[in-house]
Amino acid sequence: MEEYAIEIINLHKAFGQRKILKGMNLQVKKGETMVVLGPSGTGKSVTLKHITGLLEPDAGECRIFGENISGATLPEREKLRSKMGVLFQSGALINWMTVFDNVALPLREHKLYPEEEIQRIVAEKLRLVDMTVAKDNFPNDISGGMKKRAGLARAIASNPAIILYDEPTSGLDPVMSNVINELIIRIKKETGAAQVVVTHDMSSAYMIADRISFFYGGQVLFTGTPQEVQNSPNEFIRQFIHGHTKGPMILETKN
Repeated sequence: MEEYAIEIINLHKAFGQRKILKGMNLQVKKGETMVVLGPSGTGKSVTLKHITGLLEPDAGECRIFGENISGATLPEREKLRSKMGVLFQSGALINWMTVFDNVALPLREHKLYPEEEIQRIVAEKLRLVDMTVAKDNFPNDISGGMKKRAGLARAIASNPAIILYDEPTSGLDPVMSNVINELIIRIKKETGAAQVVVTHDMSSAYMIADRISFFYGGQVLFTGTPQEVQNSPNEFIRQFIHGHTKGPMILETKN
């Protein structure tokens, strides 16, 4: 029986009367890039928070390499989290620290290596994301794309077996979006990490995904290769990938 990097089993989560996850099931294989698509409010970010153990489900399990992070003790949960790296939508850099020190932060905080080794690791990760020239800059002095790359270097600093991306190309121009896409592909090749990428960017999804999972109504509606998604006859998927305002999908609008 295959052991998945991430296995979500019949996950349910509600906030008050609002049910977000309604029996979510998802499997991410070791070494694959799984892209998660779906309209806003369908549980994509909530699912990421369950994977990292930041949220407890009302029912169901989230397993990391076969271990249920949802029911784990705090020390067990921290051990499972140490296998993950996260790129937040904003990059989430600390403004009063240089790019170098931002990338070094998780290594120093968890005292994983002596300082000399940390210096070597950080230099290597900055090289991987083409950010060596900006290592002494502060976040306020670099562009949005550079912040994303610095955040990515920090996410991979501890050589995680799982990397989670929350809207990695959001707010970037098409050229910089492709820079991030190429980095995601390169990191997978060089590290072999399982990757989960939440995005609304269809061109990015087709470029980086091994498989795509489409969320709707708190459940996984479809999982398949980019080609299978493009050729899917499912009306919900076709409406989403083509951006049609008319179709079976209920759109969330504000008055």
